[in-house]
Amino acid sequence: MTDASYRQRVEQDFQQRKALLPQGELFSIFDTDLSTYEQEALEFLYAYMPLVDIADYPGEFHLMNVRAAQKAEKEMPWGKIVPEEIFRHFVLPARVNNENLDSARVVFYEELKDRVKSLSLYEAILEVNHWCHEKAIYTPSDARTSSPLATVRTAYGRCGEESTLLVAALRSVGIPARQVYTPRWAHTDDNHAWVEAWADGKWHFLGACEPEPVLDLGWFNAPASRGMLMHTKVFGRYEGAEEIMSVTPNYTEINVIDNYAPTAKASVTVKDGQGNPVDGARVEFKLYNYAEFYTVATKQTDASGMCTLTAGRGDMLVWASKDGRFGFAKLSFGKQPELTVTLDRKEGDNFAMDIDVVPPAESANLPEVTPEQREENDRRLAYEDSIRNGYVATFMSEEAARTFARQYKLDVDAAVRILVASRGNHRTIRDFMTRLRSEKSKKGGIDLLQRISAKDLRDVSLEVLVDHMQSNVRTGADYFRRYVRNPRVSNEMLTPYKSFFKKVVSKEDMETYVAQPMKLVTWVAENIRVDKDCNLGGSPVSPEGVWKSRVADPHSRDIFFVSMARSMGIPARIDEVTGKVQLITDEGAVDVDLDSDPEELVLLEERVSLKGKLVANYSPVKLLDNPKYYSHFTISKVTPQGNLQLLSYDEGDIDMGGGATWSNLLKEGTALDAGEYVLVTGTRLASGAVLSKVTAFNVLPGKTTDIELVMRESKDEVQVIGNFNSESLFTPLREDTASDVPSKESLLQACGRGYFVVGILGVNQEPTNHALRDIAAFKADLEKWGRKMVLLFPNEAQSRKFVKESFPDLPSTIIYGIDTDGISGQIAEAMKLRHKDSLPIFIIADTFNRVVFVSQGYTIGLGEQLMKTVHGL
Repeated sequence: MTDASYRQRVEQDFQQRKALLPQGELFSIFDTDLSTYEQEALEFLYAYMPLVDIADYPGEFHLMNVRAAQKAEKEMPWGKIVPEEIFRHFVLPARVNNENLDSARVVFYEELKDRVKSLSLYEAILEVNHWCHEKAIYTPSDARTSSPLATVRTAYGRCGEESTLLVAALRSVGIPARQVYTPRWAHTDDNHAWVEAWADGKWHFLGACEPEPVLDLGWFNAPASRGMLMHTKVFGRYEGAEEIMSVTPNYTEINVIDNYAPTAKASVTVKDGQGNPVDGARVEFKLYNYAEFYTVATKQTDASGMCTLTAGRGDMLVWASKDGRFGFAKLSFGKQPELTVTLDRKEGDNFAMDIDVVPPAESANLPEVTPEQREENDRRLAYEDSIRNGYVATFMSEEAARTFARQYKLDVDAAVRILVASRGNHRTIRDFMTRLRSEKSKKGGIDLLQRISAKDLRDVSLEVLVDHMQSNVRTGADYFRRYVRNPRVSNEMLTPYKSFFKKVVSKEDMETYVAQPMKLVTWVAENIRVDKDCNLGGSPVSPEGVWKSRVADPHSRDIFFVSMARSMGIPARIDEVTGKVQLITDEGAVDVDLDSDPEELVLLEERVSLKGKLVANYSPVKLLDNPKYYSHFTISKVTPQGNLQLLSYDEGDIDMGGGATWSNLLKEGTALDAGEYVLVTGTRLASGAVLSKVTAFNVLPGKTTDIELVMRESKDEVQVIGNFNSESLFTPLREDTASDVPSKESLLQACGRGYFVVGILGVNQEPTNHALRDIAAFKADLEKWGRKMVLLFPNEAQSRKFVKESFPDLPSTIIYGIDTDGISGQIAEAMKLRHKDSLPIFIIADTFNRVVFVSQGYTIGLGEQLMKTVHGL
């Protein structure tokens, strides 16, 4: 930390940060005896860390991490060659993204130091990833990001958690690392996160917890080459060579798309209705994904009304807004170096527009891997699987959970589900259950455990569970279970906030707030200062942290209010669809505005006139009788500023019949706040292109608005796109075979005359897992079609690693086999696939050797794409 000019700026930012927050315990670490190194490092961290890190973690925690980083720098051989700027931004910070922090840096260093200290920096990066694979593999989960140690304890995580784990592990041994993510893919739904690590003056990428023999190789090489934007958030003010997307008080967001795909730069000019350039307009670059145009980058225009972006060579929607006026247009990077958007629309303007979206073409370049390297890597992966599986075997089994539940006279089925889901945290859950003595507490305790998320079960503490069992009953039983005792408010880490508020809020004040809940609204509005930029990049600040700092971002403030209300027995929630804070009364949910200073409770019947009803008419197309929210359509509200706010219906909401669809949301109508909305529909084609329609409409108070939900169709019939020999051989896997040597069989023999599906699987790889789950979602349709689906493993070893029970709803028409005769290579050659090792590969073909569908690699919605093709045959 010797760069004088940078030190001066950090010092200024640090002093500004201190001035914005209460002194006392939040900054008490600086009153202790610190070395010059520790003082400078802590000032850097405190200057830019999100508020949650200051309010929820003591200074001793951050000092521990500073000392651990310094120790790694001194003891690891590459510590002397990592430049100061790289170390400062990519080693020193404990925070990777928005995860909960823990002592992973210290724990990981002790496990890894002897394992890597004799290796080159390049080799050490690979080795740390092998260590991470021993600890965790990919499994999807909710959006809250577990801490690195919680991921290890669970033995799996989604890609954001795997990449957080790997970055934390690399930094623990002094290796510069950063999480890279595509906010959304362009050619398919979903997103992905991985890791870049610095070695010998260059950033290399790797799939977290998915070790490859070399760097710059992962299953996502091909989809990344079709990407349009790759981001990373760099802690603090960063001045590297990469394109800067934005600079916030906490981090610098940079664009690293050039590391993965061919790119083009485009400029956008925003003008008003008279053709004058607009300074300070908000410009959002949007990708079609999950049936919405999702903002992947936000810029602001300069005095000439202009901003620029570098992106992959595909299509985006550019949405510009200022002072309630907005405009939008499609931008094709690589074809349009310039685009003008006019702010010619305002709230109340209805319109409908068709937009065709084309993603970038694939252009992946794969590094060379020798057969010997691949063989050794496979051997290591198998060994690492055995280590991790040995640990997983220590989790509570269904049989052990059933015995435990009977012993303590609990609801057996519920207790078994909870205990098995808690994985490495099962001792905490078991200890909590043993404290449930009476019949009433047993029912209440099991209900509490069922209210929180599956991820909560894997990392919640006993202190939290005990805290929330002590809630005061001041309302009806159902309200109490859902909106009082339930500790989960939004996406925050669960904390024992109820006992905290009972200590710091007087009994007299509590009684006042219970009698007049709007006085609590008033207190929060007057006493908690909202700073929308104070916690950027962090997880939500805990309710206790907000109380101590008296400052919060809007989301943390809302969680704080609901938590405070529930602590007093006042039913409250954050509405999942609109994001509004609500009090729950006998008349229903009442919106409260924490940004105002209301005097009294506004009753529900006074707000009815502010809502209207939306009904959408839909004429089923050939391939789709009931469109799904997030798959085929979404609705967003136009804000007063002129940008879009998505209505976030739960994908699996029980009240919505398993997820929002046209029939259970819009066929009979749904109540919405009055205002302007935008309906987006989209038909994703097999190529990744989208036929989209954008429709704006108004919901009027007390009125019903009727609109048309239109799914555009491709005019092209199903076409023959290649040839494949249906007499190609494979080795079926049959449990009833009497021979030790299974006989080979042709696809024609196995499937009979007509169409069939062939898939080549990459066992335990994220793209294959997604594909199988997508196919399982269309089990009934595929079984009704009746044709065979042959799923092949690349080799026998891969077939043994496949756990069929992980995909219980796959169609009964599947035949499993081993690709002993090179079917994958034949498909790759016949269909001119660039990378035959990029799995999974799926085709639909017939016994006349005609191929009518092909998919390779990472594709969301494969089951639907297969059925679209089937219906079109």
